[in-house]
Amino acid sequence: MDDRTFRNTMGKFATGVTVITTVMDGEAHGMTANAFMSVSLDPKLVLISIGEKAKMLDKINTTGKFTVNILSEEQKDLSMHFAGQIKEERAIDFDWVNELPIIKNALASIVCNVHSKQIAGDHTLFIGEVTDIVMNDGAPLAFFEGKYSKVSQPISL
Repeated sequence: MDDRTFRNTMGKFATGVTVITTVMDGEAHGMTANAFMSVSLDPKLVLISIGEKAKMLDKINTTGKFTVNILSEEQKDLSMHFAGQIKEERAIDFDWVNELPIIKNALASIVCNVHSKQIAGDHTLFIGEVTDIVMNDGAPLAFFEGKYSKVSQPISL
């Protein structure tokens, strides 16, 4: 199969939208990502996937720390900013937890130390051990078929 068919197929899986943040030399850095999942409850572990061409890869390799910020449906502009889709400069006012930047008013911010990593194809998978969590109420920003969307009311089981 060609790359476009693979990408289109993966786009059929609806995901939330996150901004991965870290700090290096006193400066906050972030990137938009939807490759995120929980891994383990004991110990509390999560996984992110960072492309080999992403500037964030070297930063996390150097710092050994990152935060996963799960965005609310009101934070599409932040996702676009950290994805490089908005070119004008914008000052982001971060909150800080355990000396790591977190996105203000994100649905959740999951602060992690790198537990382990694995190179897989053209990405590095970082497993992070969760050291702190900040949660807020709201509805999630979603991503489906290459477009931002909102989650409709959940179905009761």
